[in-house]
Amino acid sequence: MCKALSNLFGSEAEEYCLLECMSYLMIFMAAVTFLVLLFENVPYGRYATSKYGFPVNARFAWFVQELPALVVPVLLLLTASSARASYLPNQLLLAMYLLHYFQRSLIYPFLIRGGKPTPFLSFVMAFLFCVYNGYLQGRYLSHFAKYPADWIMHPCFIIGFLMWLLGVLINVHSDHILRNLRKPEETGYKIPQGGLFEYVSGANFLGEIVEWAGFAVATCSLQSAAFAIFTSVVLSSRAVSHHGWYLQKFEDYPKSRKALVPFLL
Repeated sequence: MCKALSNLFGSEAEEYCLLECMSYLMIFMAAVTFLVLLFENVPYGRYATSKYGFPVNARFAWFVQELPALVVPVLLLLTASSARASYLPNQLLLAMYLLHYFQRSLIYPFLIRGGKPTPFLSFVMAFLFCVYNGYLQGRYLSHFAKYPADWIMHPCFIIGFLMWLLGVLINVHSDHILRNLRKPEETGYKIPQGGLFEYVSGANFLGEIVEWAGFAVATCSLQSAAFAIFTSVVLSSRAVSHHGWYLQKFEDYPKSRKALVPFLL
């Protein structure tokens, strides 16, 4: 793969320029997405609709669409000729990124219980985004990112890592709560209880936002910041939509519960 990249670009400077352009494009995409989501929900899960294409099995969709975010960086790492890939800071940051997508593509889909099918267009867009972001994050960290040898002791790395770890724990625990809301023979929606769901409707979304914000702080890069911004836009919109949906569907929904940020929003 790296040989193909070398043939594609005239120099490393050209490829690095591409990575920066891709980052700015992702930030632009986040701005456009923010405007679109003011009028339309991301069409999957409870907001799925046939106008976005035929339904794709939820487990299959999550597995396939998230897999490139894991596979692309791994291929780049295994075929990288740069010494950067052997540096401890780069390896730890890559491991943080890959651990999320290992869980999201190889574990999470097979734990889904009766998830609603994903419209084909949403499935394709998620797949393409994971290819795009997998290359962006993986290539930058395995080939271009430069950190001092003691970066893992730097306050940015320590604070970012702790944020990332907290986000992972919140996200995984919240997903566990959602999966176990219904008994095997039950259908329909229930009010989430426990964990951060006592304070916000989108506890799982809050966890992932904190996770990628921490990753951005730990890496201190344009590439990770762009990803954190895009993720925050999409997931905060979904949390607000979920909150409104719960309030409309359940008369006894806790009125003190916020959408995304405990006690504030």
